[in-house]
Amino acid sequence: MKVLVTGGGGFLGQAICRRLAERGDIVHSLQRRHSPALADLGVVQHLGDIRDRAAVQAAVEGCDAVVHCAAKAGVGGRHREYEQINVYGTRNVLSSCIRAGARLVHTSSPSVVHDGRDLEGVDESVPYARRFLAAYPRTKAVAEVLVRAAARRVPTVALRPHLIWGPGDPHFLPRLAARHRRLRLLGATDKLVDTVYIDNAAHAHLLALDRLGPGSPLCGRAYFITQDEPQGLGEWTNALLEAAGLPPVTRRLPKRPVAAAAWLTECAYRLPGVRGEPPLSRFLVSQAATAHWFDISAARRDLGYRPHVSTAEGLARLAAHLRRSPLGAGR
Repeated sequence: MKVLVTGGGGFLGQAICRRLAERGDIVHSLQRRHSPALADLGVVQHLGDIRDRAAVQAAVEGCDAVVHCAAKAGVGGRHREYEQINVYGTRNVLSSCIRAGARLVHTSSPSVVHDGRDLEGVDESVPYARRFLAAYPRTKAVAEVLVRAAARRVPTVALRPHLIWGPGDPHFLPRLAARHRRLRLLGATDKLVDTVYIDNAAHAHLLALDRLGPGSPLCGRAYFITQDEPQGLGEWTNALLEAAGLPPVTRRLPKRPVAAAAWLTECAYRLPGVRGEPPLSRFLVSQAATAHWFDISAARRDLGYRPHVSTAEGLARLAAHLRRSPLGAGR
């Protein structure tokens, strides 16, 4: 099978490319910069931007399937850029898949249904949020709706992996470690969350890829992908810090004043000439102070998904990786 992975040089994209290459698929990737890691895997790299329709069409041409991982994540930056990458970029991928007859596995996010309230054991019947605290979840929701609606013309499915972590994570753990001295737990109690280890997230995408086709029960559906091991956010945060050899977070702050401070911080970062990502945002406060764990029965039934790597095993692998390549050591 010839498969294109958009964002193949990223954390999840690279893990998917590796698994596809290892099983013998012909793997192509579309990303903005050359990746030595993908070159070592023998992946054919197309350098381009998903906002460029011609570049996307050229990369998709001749492919049997596309795994669309490319997106703009984060809580800061210009809303227009999130719109261009996450919405218009996804439209380019969709139109190219329809033109080429290639089925599409789309990487979405559970944040599309998070409206600031606790989500405890909900399944995919929970509706999209009516209000969003950041451009990322809003634009990911729009993109997912587009993907699911396109199933009338080409086989599509959306996966919602939650808080991907593991060896090689270039975003979450490095930021956590960089700020660990200033980190505080929010609220009086430790809310339950679920996450997903990188190998499990990649495995879920291959399962969807193999089961997706005309008339498949996956068509037009969305699926939560997690470890299926909910635990307290503070417990999980401290487990990651321990794997990195850092001390635990023990101090707590009430949610309300932190949320107010987040709103003021966001306002400050909207001022002319202020750039970068705010260190505190209402979206981050909402994520840190509410429960968000999910019923993955549908993924088990339709995808045959099982989290093969447990959280305990994933943490052991992460700790071993960080002993070899500590954070801040160039990797």
